[in-house]
Amino acid sequence: MRGFRTSGSLCWFPKEQQMPYKPKRSCSYPGCGRLTDGRYCDEHRQTAERQYNRYLRDPDTNKRYGIAWRRIRRIYIQAHPLCEQCMSEGRLTPAEEVHHILPLASGGTNDEGNLMALCKSCHSRITIGTSNRSTRL
Repeated sequence: MRGFRTSGSLCWFPKEQQMPYKPKRSCSYPGCGRLTDGRYCDEHRQTAERQYNRYLRDPDTNKRYGIAWRRIRRIYIQAHPLCEQCMSEGRLTPAEEVHHILPLASGGTNDEGNLMALCKSCHSRITIGTSNRSTRL
């Protein structure tokens, strides 16, 4: 604990103070009022994801990104734990996404040479910001 003086009295506070968290919001699942940090509470997160994959996502996408892709992604993230784009810019950021340099829809493969480990920010920027995603940044 450290202390400092204010108008004659000594005030104490912990050495390391944490920033306050963002206020929790209620779960977006209909009829659920639980507070959560994300969009859905833990109970409804999987249900909402299943509904999205079944009714809103393109069926071809579900075929391309099935169990085999999740295994490849997990292995690649373990081998490349940092965002490759941020590392090239001198920052160390944990990788959260695996990006196909040449998209599967354009004839790309799941080979290691066609994959890049990226943080969510870099992945969004590359996916949305470029019309030709086949180039490595």
